[in-house]
Amino acid sequence: MPAGEAATLRLDKWLWFARLTKSRSLAARLCEAGAVAIAGRATLKPHHPVRIGDVVTVPQGRVIRTVHVAALGKRRGPATEARQLYLEPDPPQRLAQEAWTKLLDDSVDDAPTATASHETLSLRERAG
Repeated sequence: MPAGEAATLRLDKWLWFARLTKSRSLAARLCEAGAVAIAGRATLKPHHPVRIGDVVTVPQGRVIRTVHVAALGKRRGPATEARQLYLEPDPPQRLAQEAWTKLLDDSVDDAPTATASHETLSLRERAG
């Protein structure tokens, strides 16, 4: 690392190391959905750099946790080690029901329904 450059770690890795998400892929999905924020700004990229001192806001179950990055970590260790990676000055805030269900909703509004797919297939068969 060049002199004067602050140490960083990918956001998805840090969330996983700190045990704020169960898997790194879940951390990446939360980032891509805009559910994770650093210093109050939503991050859409899992590779966003995290630095010591950053304030990270992340949904966890039915609560939103706001934590201060205290260390970057080198691995996903036991819970006692993970707890050393952040400080949590305030207790987690409960999510409103509609916000919670929106985070869990994996459906895509513009995806074709099964009926529409079958109709398209039958039109192709008749045409060709």
